[in-house]
Amino acid sequence: MPDIHVSAAVIVDDEGRVLVVRKKDTVRFMQPGGKPEVGETAAQTLIRELHEELGVVLDEADLEPLGTFISEAANEPGHRVVAQAFATSIAPTAVTVQAELAELRWITREDAVDLPLAPLSTEHLLPIAWSR
Repeated sequence: MPDIHVSAAVIVDDEGRVLVVRKKDTVRFMQPGGKPEVGETAAQTLIRELHEELGVVLDEADLEPLGTFISEAANEPGHRVVAQAFATSIAPTAVTVQAELAELRWITREDAVDLPLAPLSTEHLLPIAWSR
């Protein structure tokens, strides 16, 4: 099964809600982030992606490495996603939908029950977010 390498952000607000996003022409919500450009580290990728997708400016000191997680890819059948995940905090009022995003939501555990979510989110990243 081919791998897709990405960087992903686990972002929890002061109320314990987790930020998830949905890209245009997709159904499933996932943590913000994306694929690296040539020569980028995982942290550099995430900083660039959060700026492009959400209009947020961060630096590496704002990111807490969480590890590498592997799941079935949400939008590419027959692929798996290998994600370098980082925790960070962002005020809900600081983010706006940009670039290839269609929607963002700040969700609770209860919201997650009925929301179509990426396997990486349900298997790894949301449990980490809510255990923090």
